[in-house]
Amino acid sequence: MERRRRLTDEQKRELWARWRRGETVVEIGRALGKSAPHVYKTLRTHGGMAPGERTRRASSLRAQEREEISRGLVAGQSLRSIAARLGRAASTLSREVKRNGGRRAYRATAAEDRALGAALRPKRCLLARNERLRRAVAEKLERKWSPQQIAGWLKTAFASDGTMRVSHETIYRSLFIQARGVLKRELLGALRRRRLMRRTHGAQVAGMKRSLIPDAVSIRERPPEAEDRAVPGHWEGDLLMGGVASRIATLVERRSRFVMLVKLGAKTSEDVVAALARHVRKLPAEMVRSLTWDRGSELRAHARFTMATDVQVYFCDPHSPWQRGSNENTNGLLRQYYPKGHDLSRVTQAMLDAVAHDLNTRPRKTLGYRTPAEVFDEALR
Repeated sequence: MERRRRLTDEQKRELWARWRRGETVVEIGRALGKSAPHVYKTLRTHGGMAPGERTRRASSLRAQEREEISRGLVAGQSLRSIAARLGRAASTLSREVKRNGGRRAYRATAAEDRALGAALRPKRCLLARNERLRRAVAEKLERKWSPQQIAGWLKTAFASDGTMRVSHETIYRSLFIQARGVLKRELLGALRRRRLMRRTHGAQVAGMKRSLIPDAVSIRERPPEAEDRAVPGHWEGDLLMGGVASRIATLVERRSRFVMLVKLGAKTSEDVVAALARHVRKLPAEMVRSLTWDRGSELRAHARFTMATDVQVYFCDPHSPWQRGSNENTNGLLRQYYPKGHDLSRVTQAMLDAVAHDLNTRPRKTLGYRTPAEVFDEALR
């Protein structure tokens, strides 16, 4: 299967180049012909930081030479004759064959893999070698200092001690690349931006510029009344994905947590916008003042939605689901009804309305154990 094929060296170089330019996982996957999870796994393994290029000594045997050795052995040729043809010492080939199973068991691919593995002698990172420095860094991280603040503080606090120096990039690497086993994963939560991977400066901005959404209005321009939930009528929306490329739209009113579920026939922006507009127009005008959406391309035609409903759409920052916290929480509740992989194409609008009714009549702690329906109806009076 395609998703199981490894990335070639050339693809890896392109992946990291695109990541440094600020492209999203989806964009990179599309360019490389790989799935987004495949790309994400590669990035996550290295903490979002490109690994150093693998090099080998000029005197080391190459994969092509190992293939020639293997063919020569199968043909019954002597090591001396093979070595002469390759311009190598016979003793070099003798050691190569002996360490890889002898004349009968020698295989070029296995020998190449073994050589690459033996060449991996990673040097222990600075924080792993210096326990005193590691404790100082961990202590400051627990106090929510940034890696850059820690690196600067070390220079002044230990001005005469050269062993107490570490760059902020080394701290980030030790946090994001957990395979190093130096700093605890829990310390990631102390970072101001709780990412799981390192991104280059300006990557989010660059990603926003490449957004497929024309004339997108940022959530930062949303009215303050929507932020503090003081005024009803401000909604959050997103798609809930199911199996077999199926999906439904979810809408949540921020003040009351009132839920509306919308069946979708297709994911094209025109279809999504039309379905959302039909449902929104059923509500009183004072109960629909704005809609905050993720940066998915399904709302590319948001201008049509605004024209049809007179409701302004605001878009979250990339990779910031917490900016639609009510909607994210609701989507989590919906997984009780529609687990991941459930075929949502078989769900009717009547079934969605029944599930929405269940959620809207369920007491919520955040509402003082009143139901979303009660709070929503109260706002209509």
